Amino acid sequence: MSSAVADFGLIGLAVMGQNLILNINDHGFKVCAFNRTVAKVDDFLENEAKGTEVIGAHSIIEFVSSLKRPRKIMLLVKAGAAVDDFIETLLPHLEEGDIIIDGGNSHYPDTQRRYEYLTSKKILFVGCGVSGGEEGARYGPSLMPGGNPEAWPHLKPIFQAIAAKAPDGAPCCDWVGEGGAGHFVKMVHNGIEYGDMQLISEVYHIFRNGVGFTDDEQSDIFAQWNKGVLDSFLIEISTDILRFKDADGQPLLEKIRDAAGQKGTGKWTAIAALDYGMPVTLIGEAVFARCLSSIKDERVRASKILSGPTNNKYTGDKAQLVKDLEQAMYASKIISYAQGFILMREVSHQFNWNLNYGSIALMWRGGCIIRSAFLGDIKNAFDKNKSLECLLFDPFFQQATTTAQSGWRNAISTATLIGIPIPALSTALSFYDGYRTARLPANMLQAQRDYFGAHTYELEDKPGNFVHTNWTGRGGNVHASNYDA
Repeated sequence: MSSAVADFGLIGLAVMGQNLILNINDHGFKVCAFNRTVAKVDDFLENEAKGTEVIGAHSIIEFVSSLKRPRKIMLLVKAGAAVDDFIETLLPHLEEGDIIIDGGNSHYPDTQRRYEYLTSKKILFVGCGVSGGEEGARYGPSLMPGGNPEAWPHLKPIFQAIAAKAPDGAPCCDWVGEGGAGHFVKMVHNGIEYGDMQLISEVYHIFRNGVGFTDDEQSDIFAQWNKGVLDSFLIEISTDILRFKDADGQPLLEKIRDAAGQKGTGKWTAIAALDYGMPVTLIGEAVFARCLSSIKDERVRASKILSGPTNNKYTGDKAQLVKDLEQAMYASKIISYAQGFILMREVSHQFNWNLNYGSIALMWRGGCIIRSAFLGDIKNAFDKNKSLECLLFDPFFQQATTTAQSGWRNAISTATLIGIPIPALSTALSFYDGYRTARLPANMLQAQRDYFGAHTYELEDKPGNFVHTNWTGRGGNVHASNYDA
């Protein structure tokens, strides 16, 4: 191939890569495809890409030579060493100002490292979160690009053309921030996804085991909820899942083993929350709920020896419980997003990323797994106040949680009394109650820490002045300064 004719290059021809190439082609941009196993290139051109303007390359040199400058190269390969290997393979053939985009599911510290390394090489690096799965890649994903801002003007026309569109027509793609910001935001998106899925699963558990609703009855309830404040992709697909029948006419859902898998992004979010000291409790509980589900055999043994409430069925007003659970899920969902955004706020501050929170909410309104109607309300909140501390300070969300209070508490009380585990629903309410409490019992914690480890404490009337007390008369006045407990 003698001339640079392609607007965009993509490496990695698994299904996501193929679908994204076809999406870019559909929007009038010429794409060059490459894959480590070169036979896949020819196979793709002869089948899925047949009749399109997509071209292929059989070597890195041919691939790079086909691209217009600044070269725009997206990697859609397995996260980890494969990304670093391809970067090193590409580098000798690139020129100053060329752009490498990692569109895989990389951990944000790796993206931050690659950004700094490639900046030193005068290559513009972008870590781009891609959400929406195979269908999203083909017809419109949510794209979350971050890295070197000089790359954005070159990528914006392509990315915003191929991205999903929100109900108002706005593209679900905008610049996120510098360094590892794009993959960090995608990680938080996935963590919130864990939380949303767990909330829905807990409500399903209450309906199924506590109330005795059939799967079809639950599907009808979820379909109704999807017309209101809970309108979302995950409620929509849960409606379909509950309705789906196996070949024998029985609900397929009831045949699926109750042991959840996970790929790690929810865990990454929970670890980041711990690393930065942010109380992202709902996502953490959603991760642990999956861990608990995975020890299936142990749970079966425990179920035969551990007792619970003797009355484990709900005998009250079923219609009222449905209303209460709708409010409980809505309020808990607000808490989950509020926690996700305070984590992003803290990490953005640490890395000087200057995240645009309204744009992030916009990016999540279409194409991605957590897309839902109320993301528009989140965008409105940050449009009104770009320095909003927490969603719960916004009047809309203040009113929403206030309105949901009664049903939220009733639903959690009901589940607890009949012995249904609700880790995500209950931790959401605990966070809310903790967040609205001016004085928490942490003074007791500080006294205990000082008693056994001389870790010191502050007095209410002298914040910032740390002191130690000799609580027993035997401990002395020297305090600890080099570790925490």
